[in-house]
Amino acid sequence: MTPPVESARLKSCCANAYESDFAGRLLGDSFHPGGLHLTMRLGKLLDLYPGSRVLDVASGKGESAIFLAQRFGCQVTGVDFGKDNVAAASARATTAGVAHLVSFLQGDAEVLEFPDAGFDAVMCECAFCTFPDKPAAAREFARVLRGGGKAGLSDLTRSGPLPSQMEGLLAWIACIADARPAQEYMAYLEEAGLRVIAHEPRDEALAAMVRDIQGKLMGVEMMTRLGKLDLPGADFELARQFARAAAAAVRDGLLGYSLLVAEQPCS
Repeated sequence: MTPPVESARLKSCCANAYESDFAGRLLGDSFHPGGLHLTMRLGKLLDLYPGSRVLDVASGKGESAIFLAQRFGCQVTGVDFGKDNVAAASARATTAGVAHLVSFLQGDAEVLEFPDAGFDAVMCECAFCTFPDKPAAAREFARVLRGGGKAGLSDLTRSGPLPSQMEGLLAWIACIADARPAQEYMAYLEEAGLRVIAHEPRDEALAAMVRDIQGKLMGVEMMTRLGKLDLPGADFELARQFARAAAAAVRDGLLGYSLLVAEQPCS
């Protein structure tokens, strides 16, 4: 288990990285492969319906939570470790006219401050891999789910050591170095008392996202050099190295992406 001080540092590192303007320029509003297309797929796998109670763990700036509320009419509570993300997501929900359906709170995925069996569905997109104590997060997902409720993950998977070019990129690696094989994520969920009912490999979504980031990097760097963007601390050479290494890792099958759904058995 990761020591508490180190665990807090990793959580803050990832939250700060995702809140940065640099990340926003490269990743857009949906900080995960497949964007809202895979969010829609996850919503269908979770059997969302009008009025269903959904917990979006690591909800970021609220793009997915707002989208699901609009498409399914469900009530979504988003939880994120970054306070700036929570503020931005809350403002977006108001602007989108869904503040009556969607709310956001600052919180920790490993210690969810919600009562037992309070949700019909729990979702977590491209973030489970970043949690230092994954078994604790899985247990929390199971605890807050009602009987018959479902938990859905879409996440980065890793089947071997990362390329050497990625080892020194600490600001990026903190959010992907602890990715695990899909089978290990399934084991965490099952050990927490859930029953895995669906697994969909989506490696092509990760490959497309890496290509998109490589293209955006060129444009963002050019605009920065022309003085049209100010991104303090952005290291474009390291970012290019990371993107090239990530593309190679996906091509070689070391990095992938999967959708997983598990069900809470009825008592």
